[in-house]
Amino acid sequence: MANQLRLPFLSFNHLTIYLILLLSQSPQIFSTCRNFCNNIPINYPFSIDDGCGAPQYRHMLNCSATDLFFLTPSGNYKVQSIDYDKKTMTIFDPSMSTCSILQPHHDFKMSEIQSAIIPPSPDTIFILMNCSIDSPVLNHYKSVCFNFSGHSCDELYGSCTSFKLFHMLSNSTPACCFTGYETVKYMSMDILDCTHYTSVYNSDKLEGVGPLDWLYGMELSFSVPDTGCERCAKSGGTCGFDVETEMAQCICSSTSNSTRDCAGGRDTNFAESYRASSFPRVLYILALGAISYHIVLRR
Repeated sequence: MANQLRLPFLSFNHLTIYLILLLSQSPQIFSTCRNFCNNIPINYPFSIDDGCGAPQYRHMLNCSATDLFFLTPSGNYKVQSIDYDKKTMTIFDPSMSTCSILQPHHDFKMSEIQSAIIPPSPDTIFILMNCSIDSPVLNHYKSVCFNFSGHSCDELYGSCTSFKLFHMLSNSTPACCFTGYETVKYMSMDILDCTHYTSVYNSDKLEGVGPLDWLYGMELSFSVPDTGCERCAKSGGTCGFDVETEMAQCICSSTSNSTRDCAGGRDTNFAESYRASSFPRVLYILALGAISYHIVLRR
């Protein structure tokens, strides 16, 4: 019976080694890049999946079951909206004070790359409140404070329920400072000697508008790296990058019919993506063949 089974096949051990080598040399299987977090669209340069979007914006967003968050060294800030035409993102600091709630002071800090590519827009105003008479912004650095559409500290403390506490505790109008991001970027609240802060955006449209109707939060202005994403998108691909080298690439889905346009300048094309997506099925078929051959040998 053994003589009748001299077939021109590889041995079981040879097939096993072949499968291992095939697995180690197979192309990377790309996961789909999600383009929504709840009701907020996620487009280039942003992403919520590693390897998608632009590498400069890597790990900046986190999508939970209910909210999208912008991640910074000082904490997580809820993303309220992203306007891709105006290239702005509106975020809200859950730890800052507003007209309706008074919270302990909290520093707003961004990483160096965030400050460079997605800083607060010029019309985002930081308001330092309940500053001491020795505060640097009232003395040596008083030039960092500016007129904010004719609004005053007295108006701020008198209009908002939570800020009225400053009036009550001091029986006067404590100093405040309307300033820009550069001030809080380089000086902490402790150095500024102000107990609380809040921020508003669209400040150029708030002249004559009382504090109760201000838009509280921050508007960030982002830039979009030019890496040929328009061509990639037209080809059916999604702009992303290699997670190890951070080189730009066009991620193709298993249903795309494009070729090199879906490679983002790399040699990878749709055929390779198809082989990657089909690899588990090929491996399954080869494994079944190897097992069947091993069973025949044992008979």
